Amino acid sequence: MVQLRSHPRLIHKLRDALGHDLCAALDEASVVEIMLNPDGQLFIERLGHGIAPAGEMNAAAAEIVIGSVAHALHSEADEDRPIISGELPIGGHRFEGLLPPVVSAPTFTIRRRASRLIPLVDYVSFNIMTERQASVIRNAITSRLNIVISGGTGSGKTTLANAVIAEIAETAPQDRLLILEDTAEIQCTAENAVTLHTSDTIDMARLLKSTMRLRPDRIIVGEVRDGAALTLLKAWNTGHPGGVTTIHSNTAMSALRRLEQLTSEVSLQPMQEVIGEAVDLVVSIERTPKGRRVRDVIHVERFAGTQYQTEIYAQIEEPRHVARP
Repeated sequence: MVQLRSHPRLIHKLRDALGHDLCAALDEASVVEIMLNPDGQLFIERLGHGIAPAGEMNAAAAEIVIGSVAHALHSEADEDRPIISGELPIGGHRFEGLLPPVVSAPTFTIRRRASRLIPLVDYVSFNIMTERQASVIRNAITSRLNIVISGGTGSGKTTLANAVIAEIAETAPQDRLLILEDTAEIQCTAENAVTLHTSDTIDMARLLKSTMRLRPDRIIVGEVRDGAALTLLKAWNTGHPGGVTTIHSNTAMSALRRLEQLTSEVSLQPMQEVIGEAVDLVVSIERTPKGRRVRDVIHVERFAGTQYQTEIYAQIEEPRHVARP
C-alpha cells in the first residue's frame, strides 16, 4: 500500500482522471464529501454550505478513478467485483466506488479526512455542545468510562471521536491506545498508540481478538457495524475500560438498541445486561440545517429488568434520570 501510494504513475493517472477542480477540492479544509452520480453529475458538500453542484465527469474518467483506487488496494474493479471500498491513494480519504451492474454508470463518493483536529473547547465555542456536556465527557475520560458516539451519515461522529481521543492523549498520556479501523479516519496524537486496519481476509472481530494480546490500556474502534460489537463490549468489560467507538444511529437511546441488533448477529441470548455494563456514556451528534450539534449525552448506569437506567444531559435541558425500555 505505501509503495503504491507514492507510485508517481498511479498518482498522476488518478489526478488526471479526477481533474484540477476535484484535486483542489481535496485540499480544501471545508470540503466534507465529493459525490459522483451515475448521470455524471458531481456534487460537493462543504462545511456551513451544504451540498452544491460541482460540474460533471464522464464515465471513462470515473472508471479510471475507480480502477486506480482498486489497483492501490491490490484489487480489481470489474463486473464481478463492482464495489471498491477503501482509501483514496491521494490523502488517504475514504472512497466508495461502484460499477455496473450494481449502478447504471460509474459512481463514487470521497469522504474527505478532517485536516484539522477540533478540540472539545471549540465544540463549546461553536455552540455544537454545551459546557455541561463537555464537562460530562471530560469527566468520563478521566474516570476511564467507555464512550459510544452515535450519529447519522455526515453528522460528524468521527470528528467528535477524534476530539475525545485528543482529550485522552492529553489527560492520560501514559495510556497505551489500540485503534482499530476499516478505513483510516482516526487522528491520534498519543505517543503510545498502535493502529490496526481490517482487510479482505482480516475482519474487525479478528483484530479485536489480536488486540487483547497487544497490552492495550484503551481500545478504540472507528465504527462498529456488525457482530464484532459483542467482542468489543466483552473486551471493555474485562479489564480494558476507557474505550471509544462510533455507531451509526440517530439518537443516543437508539444507539443502545442498535448495539442490541449488532450483538444479536452472533448471539442467540439477549445482550442488554452486557451492553448496560460495558457502555457508560453515549454522545449523540446530529446534522441540522443550522449545522452540527450534540443532541444529548446519556450516562448509562445499568440494564435492570427490561430497561436501561440512564441519566440524560440534553443540549438545552438539565440532566434527568430516565428509565427507557
